[in-house]
Amino acid sequence: MKKVAALLALPALAHGSMAGAEDGTFTLGEITVTATRVAEDVLTDAIVDRKEIWSFNRSTLDEAVKLVAGVTSTFDSNGRRNEHDILVRGYGRWQVPLSIDGIRVYLPADNRLDFSRFLTDDLAQIQIQKGYASVIDGPGGLGGAINLVTRKPTEKFEGEVQAGLFGADSDDQGWLAAARVGTRQHKFYAQASGSYLDRDHWSVSDDFQPTAIEDGGERNGSDNRDWRVNAKVGFTPNETDEYSLSYTSQSGSKGAPLNVFNNPPNPPNSYWRWPWWDIENLYWLSNTQLGSNAYLKTRLFYNTFDNALYAYDNATYATQSANGRFRSIYDDTGYGGSIEAGMSLTDRDTLRAVVHYRRDKHTERNYNRPTHPTLSSVEPLQETLEDTWSVALENTFKATAAIDVVLGISYDKNDLKRAQEYNTTQALFGYPTGGSDAVNAQGAVHWRYADGARLYGSISSRTRFPTIFERYSTRFGTAVPNPDLESERGTNYEIGWEAALGERSSLSAAIFYNDVADMIQTVVVSAGPPQLTQAQNVGDGEYYGIELSGDAHVLPQLRVGGNYTYLERRIVDPLQPNFRPTGTPSNQAFLFLAYQPWESFTITPSVEIADDRWSDVTGGGYIEVGSYTLANLQFQYAAEHWEVAVGGRNLADENYQLAYGYPEQGRTWFAKFKAFF
Repeated sequence: MKKVAALLALPALAHGSMAGAEDGTFTLGEITVTATRVAEDVLTDAIVDRKEIWSFNRSTLDEAVKLVAGVTSTFDSNGRRNEHDILVRGYGRWQVPLSIDGIRVYLPADNRLDFSRFLTDDLAQIQIQKGYASVIDGPGGLGGAINLVTRKPTEKFEGEVQAGLFGADSDDQGWLAAARVGTRQHKFYAQASGSYLDRDHWSVSDDFQPTAIEDGGERNGSDNRDWRVNAKVGFTPNETDEYSLSYTSQSGSKGAPLNVFNNPPNPPNSYWRWPWWDIENLYWLSNTQLGSNAYLKTRLFYNTFDNALYAYDNATYATQSANGRFRSIYDDTGYGGSIEAGMSLTDRDTLRAVVHYRRDKHTERNYNRPTHPTLSSVEPLQETLEDTWSVALENTFKATAAIDVVLGISYDKNDLKRAQEYNTTQALFGYPTGGSDAVNAQGAVHWRYADGARLYGSISSRTRFPTIFERYSTRFGTAVPNPDLESERGTNYEIGWEAALGERSSLSAAIFYNDVADMIQTVVVSAGPPQLTQAQNVGDGEYYGIELSGDAHVLPQLRVGGNYTYLERRIVDPLQPNFRPTGTPSNQAFLFLAYQPWESFTITPSVEIADDRWSDVTGGGYIEVGSYTLANLQFQYAAEHWEVAVGGRNLADENYQLAYGYPEQGRTWFAKFKAFF
């Protein structure tokens, strides 16, 4: 049985091999973990591994994270951008950074990540930090962190292929595939992997009532295509040291379904498509043992992000001639790295220190009315440039053999060096620049009161800097820039318990309270016409709740488990007395059982339950949507070198929405196969 670990699995002080985990997880790409799993083969912690991704058919990140208590995914609050956000205990994509192998994925303009663009079938695991994200891992983790950990070979020669189809009733909607090949030799390894998803469309529930905008069946504008490749080579000169160079590239394109209740569309500039949404990362990771009680880790990276948004005249998506139609092109780069060192000061005292730096450059250009014969125009390139620094210290003190005390502090600084904009009145001009800084502090106590059991408590006070979008975007002429926008701060409190009940069973519970200050809110500053808004630090709030998880093998052939989350969010905005926090239900649960009538065959029914959540309404106001009970089922047969599975999602064909006017998928089926060697 795995024992409950201390708060930190320290990377090298007595770490043993950094060169590879037995399960093929790329350990060099992990972020700081607060504890290992309390038992083998359970689903009660904040890690989703590749077995769970397969068994519950979660091929995109926004679906996979819903297996974890306290985490939900939702449609973007007004739905217009066709983006899926992830909320961790109420904190969204601006407060919970996303990384791949510990390297942050950051979009310098607005960081409006669409989590449904990230495929999961070729990953080793998804790490999710809730509330307490170590300052060692860099700035921005106000509400937690998400890290996608890739795989690494463990055999001299190995590989895997996956393929699958999905659809609704007799309607074939798309397919997906993934492949990996690698080699592990005495002092080096190499691997290449990739995944691809091609969706022609998806279908709404048969219970959906057609409207003038959406006639039912195939959801208009619901196509998407996404792929990712990852390649890595590594040098492992001994049992503790590792040096790795990795490259990740992913590309996506998608449509944007319209709000089914807006006829004609409001605003009229609503016919959007993303012809490309591309991210590339080149990164170096290393770990070097320095004697018996110290280590040095380095991370270097170079990122690019290329994005295009096209706005069309009408539902034919053929011309872009009307006023306000455009082709918006983003071209972003980022580079930087970190140096981390750790040392055992005494047998009971360990200190870690790290310095992070990144530079982000955002370049954008609009082609206005590009298909108009006389009124088309091209804006000059507009550029923003900013530097971000972080210096952090973290100390782990073993008060007793069973109690660990961890204290961390960091200083973060953001320096905006250039912020250009263009309009027909001022031509190309620069906004006022400047910077902001913040001090972050956190602490935790972990008590392993018995073999395979622990109690813990933590406090974490973290900040995040506003994005360029929040500070300067005019949002198509409807917003006033605010260059002096300040940082948000979240102070997160948690008390938790977890225990292993035998080798393959466990229970856990957590109570959390998050105090949020200086929240960045969009407020109306002019009633118009036209109505104008501005991002301001006017919100204060609290998020609190409980999480319960359990997973048990009650019989040799039967495993049952699941989790439940209660979350309450209250935000006070003096300028918006009727403001409602969107995107999160108060009650959410995931339940499953896995029955093996014989060794190679598994039947896995599961159910997802959520009550209402608030959603924005176009034109102002809020409405409650989103209550659902989704029944899912998978049949799986596993042989020595291959597995096959068939099943379905939302078997009752429930008709529901996560954002007002944007119905979700109805009943779907899938069939998939994988082989490994």
